[in-house]
Amino acid sequence: MTFTPIKFGTDGWRAIIAEDYTFQNVRDCAEGVARYLTDTGLASRGLIIGFDTRFGSEHFAAASAEVLAGHGIKTFIFDSAAATPIACHAILDKQAGGAVVITASHNPGTYNGFKYKPEYAGSAPPEVVDQLEAAIDAGRDAGGPKRVSFDEGVASGLINKFDPRPAYDAHIATTVDLDRLRSAGVNVVFDAMHATGAGVLSRLLAGGTTRVNELRGERNPSFPGMVAPEPIGRNLSQLMEAVVNTGADVGLATDGDADRLGMVDEKGHFVDQHQTYALLCYYLLEYRGLRGPIVRSLTSTRMIDKLGEAYGVPVLETPVGFKFLGPKMMEAGAITAGEESGGYAFAAHLPERDGAYAGLLILDLLARSGKTPSQLIAELYAKVGEHFYDRIDAHLQDGGREAAIAKVASATPELLAGRKVLKHDNLDGYRFEFEGGWLVIRPSGTEPLLRIYTEVTDKALVKPVLEAGRALAGV
Repeated sequence: MTFTPIKFGTDGWRAIIAEDYTFQNVRDCAEGVARYLTDTGLASRGLIIGFDTRFGSEHFAAASAEVLAGHGIKTFIFDSAAATPIACHAILDKQAGGAVVITASHNPGTYNGFKYKPEYAGSAPPEVVDQLEAAIDAGRDAGGPKRVSFDEGVASGLINKFDPRPAYDAHIATTVDLDRLRSAGVNVVFDAMHATGAGVLSRLLAGGTTRVNELRGERNPSFPGMVAPEPIGRNLSQLMEAVVNTGADVGLATDGDADRLGMVDEKGHFVDQHQTYALLCYYLLEYRGLRGPIVRSLTSTRMIDKLGEAYGVPVLETPVGFKFLGPKMMEAGAITAGEESGGYAFAAHLPERDGAYAGLLILDLLARSGKTPSQLIAELYAKVGEHFYDRIDAHLQDGGREAAIAKVASATPELLAGRKVLKHDNLDGYRFEFEGGWLVIRPSGTEPLLRIYTEVTDKALVKPVLEAGRALAGV
């Protein structure tokens, strides 16, 4: 039998439903997890199984539970769709050996995925991914997954449905002053993007003068009105309009599995991920008075470095992905870690991204400062100077991405958009630093895309630098 290769990307395995994302391949992944838990001595602690609002996610989750039960491993499966960060918290709450989450995160609706979260409740680091992939292959070589029926698993006590929200909510209340936020009188528009962020902020902030107006809170696996459930400007036109039309103080949005945050200011302008992470770091340093290392990925804003210099804290850099950021955050005792894609983690919470939690901290920043988002961005720029960012996602077909990367690998430009190239490296993809900014070209770890990123201190340079990046890659 010919098998579809299962390779985990930046965070889990993702594929197109009914093409490569099939029940058989999901069961093979679950078999690999069962073998990994057994081999590492974690099987006795059980496994959390969560799922999102995508097509068939609850059924793929049930299929995974059947395989774990076939190995005699106890599972705790969500009673309904919920955010990936809630699954991560459930690992700690139940002291489980890890979690499987059926989700394709921010990918288009044609995709689904399989994430694995280890016992520390973060993203699986490369060494765990290698062991999982090897265990999946071993299971296939041994004749495929063991399994029992779902009903049999329930009857035996190996499969247990549960609601993970109460424990998560109780934890949030120990790290965020929810009473202050409820009484702050902030007018929030929240875009759930038809996904697992629905209801979280409304539930946590109910009962006071703060109002949460939720958009797209109902499940719709086709994710209409957006390219994909990714909380970036091109997908948030409804949120931008609603903020202006309702006179809201801020707009917030989370992605398909609610581990990313998007933000819109009081004027209906998208606040990009670099500005958002810089604001969150500024909030921790200036308004909370915290001190400690900050971790960022190489495609994240250098505003973080300038904040580090201003407040006397180290800033640590990693390759892209929380499989690198989370472990570095824990190792360094960092107060936060963040990446360009809108994922932010905080030491007081989890070593993993949580869009709703990051949103609560943005609201706390508004409440503590008494300022609007645009005023806070101006305050931030007064500290670190203006920075401008954009990204191109080039969709390339069979072999095209590899050819483009090979072309970039051989490039040694002396100038980019007329600016002298100071240095370049290949920590993750290919990075070129030049006078006044940087350019990174790297393949996506979750989609068949080539990403071209830049951040500059001169707005007029954004487009020319991105076009120079296109030319380097030949796309």
